Amino acid sequence: MSEKNIIKRYWQMLKRPYKASLGVLLALGFFFGVGFWGSFNTALEMTNTESFCISCHEMRDNVYQEYKETIHYSNRSGVRATCPDCHVPNEWTHKIVRKIQASKEVWGKLTGYIDTREKFQQHRKEMALREWKRMKENGSQECKNCHNFDYMDFSEQGKRSRFQHANALEKNEKTCIDCHKGIAHELPDMSGVEGWN
Repeated sequence: MSEKNIIKRYWQMLKRPYKASLGVLLALGFFFGVGFWGSFNTALEMTNTESFCISCHEMRDNVYQEYKETIHYSNRSGVRATCPDCHVPNEWTHKIVRKIQASKEVWGKLTGYIDTREKFQQHRKEMALREWKRMKENGSQECKNCHNFDYMDFSEQGKRSRFQHANALEKNEKTCIDCHKGIAHELPDMSGVEGWN
């Protein structure tokens, strides 16, 4: 089809208002949809960065300082787990659910729920229990994105670790968070919590 015929065809379409407006609406809808989806995903990914996580002083001055002293921050291999690696699922649906849950954390920021070190320490146990429960319910999926039983060389592990990991793999009753609480952050005072060892 020649360029002249294409222009003529579109001119004819524009002369019929119903068809022209339908075409314009569809084109605008398509471009708006692509723009919205791109903006949404860009914003979503921007909130999945360590710099975003520590942009509020509550995280930067409390748990981030603790995390900087752990093997997840600095280690011999140079592989580093950041805040979203442990606290935001990779799968899109689970990520959206987690982001909706995080709106409670935004509310806490706006209302000053944990805006001082004292308030943070006062609520640490409650926040830790909530996060451990979430990780338990999803089978510590975020941990398993990096630490997979299938790739572990049990012979390179200490006796206790080898036994515990082999047992967990065989029975499939425990998840990573059952044994590794406090691996990246200070443990709260767990006195009064039933079943705490």
